[in-house]
Amino acid sequence: MIQFFVDKMNEYPEKQAILSSEFSLTYGELSALTNKFIIWLNQQKIPSGAVVSFDGDYSPDSVALFLALAKNRNIVVPLSKDSKQNFIEFREIASTEYDISLAHNQAIMKKTSRQATHEIYNQLRENQSSGLVLFSSGSTGKSKAIVQDLEKLMHKFETPRKALRMLIFLQLDHIGGVNSLLYSLANGGTVIVADGRTPDSVCQAIEKFKGEVLPTSPTFLNLLILSKTYENYDLSSLKLMTYGTESMQTSTLKRLNDLFPNTTLQQTYGLSEVGILRSKSRSSGSLWMKVGGKEFVTKIVNGTLWVKSDSTMLGYLNAPDPFDDEGFLDTGDMVEQDGEWIRILGRKSEIINVGGVKVFPAEVESILLEMDNVEDVVVFGGTHAITGNIVCAKFKLKVSESRREFKASMFNFCKEKLQPYKIPSKISFTEDNTYNERFKRMRR
Repeated sequence: MIQFFVDKMNEYPEKQAILSSEFSLTYGELSALTNKFIIWLNQQKIPSGAVVSFDGDYSPDSVALFLALAKNRNIVVPLSKDSKQNFIEFREIASTEYDISLAHNQAIMKKTSRQATHEIYNQLRENQSSGLVLFSSGSTGKSKAIVQDLEKLMHKFETPRKALRMLIFLQLDHIGGVNSLLYSLANGGTVIVADGRTPDSVCQAIEKFKGEVLPTSPTFLNLLILSKTYENYDLSSLKLMTYGTESMQTSTLKRLNDLFPNTTLQQTYGLSEVGILRSKSRSSGSLWMKVGGKEFVTKIVNGTLWVKSDSTMLGYLNAPDPFDDEGFLDTGDMVEQDGEWIRILGRKSEIINVGGVKVFPAEVESILLEMDNVEDVVVFGGTHAITGNIVCAKFKLKVSESRREFKASMFNFCKEKLQPYKIPSKISFTEDNTYNERFKRMRR
């Protein structure tokens, strides 16, 4: 399957493949760099089937090495520098046999003493397939190591789509980042890399390189609104903003529609375990969407979305098999249904049960984010002797305020907008970010 991508690169050698303020590569140059890494892997005597990690964010070298490892039928463990504190843990869990570091335009390889004998790895080797190991964000617990058959994951991109100039926001260690890269390469699009993942850097890159698509998270889009950075740049080239990885707050979506009336807003849906489903929003201002595609089957069981996929993962390295007898995965996402349309309410594990009544954090956050002095907020459950749970909220304020005064103003603000049991009864303040390195809210 990797040969499909190699052939595609050779179809349009003069087109821009990947660019930033620091580099610019055509497809012809990316193809040549990939071949250079294939030769290098051979010189390093890294055999097919070996588990190989590499660390480095989006760059010509990281993209070319990723493709070369796939061509060499390796089991690839991409590591973003955002998760640097987890490199040792992730490499141990994945049993990496070779670790590659990309820095200062050179690759440094280290052979480890580990032996990757997991039965999932043996299955890939028997099928002579390249593999991909990704780690869950761990936003609600310990990270799980997810193993995908990279050949199957690539297969869905054989169907031609539109070539777009896409700003890559999610990194190569995230299913969304891998999906964005493969989509671009398969269709002759251009991958745009911002100098950083700040609102200013992203807006600057969109203006400079005429970015058409921004795939990101609701948390980052909320930061973009708060920063008002969009006022300093020409973002007229931006045709589509997609958001996923977590629940979108209604208030944030409304503001985005008001600020970017000429840009389509589309919700995406996917999991590392099953891949990215095709999605269609009912409208730019709606949280209702259709999900699926010919390689996916969905069902709803007791209000929870289940997915079956042609590109389903082979399994976890450090957790039990989560699939039912028919091959469906319980996504853990609770949904409402309106015919073929669904609306994500939130993760089952994040629901706050107050005296037997369900509270979804995103609904409460949506209201709280409308308060003038709230920069960001994360809502979660706390234990209570009588009701079982109470609603808690951690706020990042724009201007310092006493807890007593803020709580009183919060209650007055919410009393006409939320039922009493949904209003946070316990609050705290923080100066730290309320999200992780993947711009996903941390609810523990």
